[in-house]
Amino acid sequence: MAGVSTKEIKNRIRSMESTRQITKAMEMVAASKLRRAQAQVLSSRPYFEILYSTIADIASSNRDFSSPYLQERPLKKVMYIVIAGDRGLAGGYNSNILKLVQSEIAGKDAEVLPIGKKALDYFRSKRIPTFTEQYAEAAELTIGDCFSISRQLSKAFLAGEFDRIVVAYTNFVSALAQTPAAMQLLPLEKPEKKEGTNQGDILYEGDSEEVFAAIIPEYLGGVIYGALCESRASEQAARRAAMDSATQNADDMIDDLSLKFNRARQAAITQEITEIVAGS
Repeated sequence: MAGVSTKEIKNRIRSMESTRQITKAMEMVAASKLRRAQAQVLSSRPYFEILYSTIADIASSNRDFSSPYLQERPLKKVMYIVIAGDRGLAGGYNSNILKLVQSEIAGKDAEVLPIGKKALDYFRSKRIPTFTEQYAEAAELTIGDCFSISRQLSKAFLAGEFDRIVVAYTNFVSALAQTPAAMQLLPLEKPEKKEGTNQGDILYEGDSEEVFAAIIPEYLGGVIYGALCESRASEQAARRAAMDSATQNADDMIDDLSLKFNRARQAAITQEITEIVAGS
């Protein structure tokens, strides 16, 4: 019996060592991807910050300026762009953002545009209508896809299909902290003119409202791409942390099993010695 027990423990130790090798490898891959994702986050921010400053200049420096992108409407239908991952093993990354969206759309007439397999599968299971399932692969999404999404949704907003458009993503705070967030894209809040600036009216070729209408889809595309980069970095940070925790748990289990194995082997040796002494 003692021999069988030690054999089972050895098999479990081997199994845990194999699992530990997998989790350690996944941790190293996630750490490598995290560095690239952080670089993308930093490089994506200046683009839409410059666009936003242009939007602010147009909206605040023209006295009689008006745009359908700035007009609040009675809230009838909401569109949520939801960015999640393509696979699991990333701690609470997917579940946190999906729970946030579920709480946001409760009691509302809402439609979603899922980005990532986990988001698509979740909303399919909840039978929540989707705007399109074209962007189910978050890892394959490009900046061109983000601009395509922004143009489609801008047209839908102007046509009155949606009264509000929101992007739900995970904000990358640090390698140890990621927070789910929901940002309203449309209608835009009219930027206030900064105090202490004596800029006169800016002249645009053609009309300032035409320039504003042309810039908005570009700005939204930049925001969506920035949210995508934040989410990708958050996913890799969450996966690295989850795999690091799994590796540590595997180490603890291996140590515990090794102790049990030594005790079982010692008990088996003691039993054999006792039997030899009793036989003699």
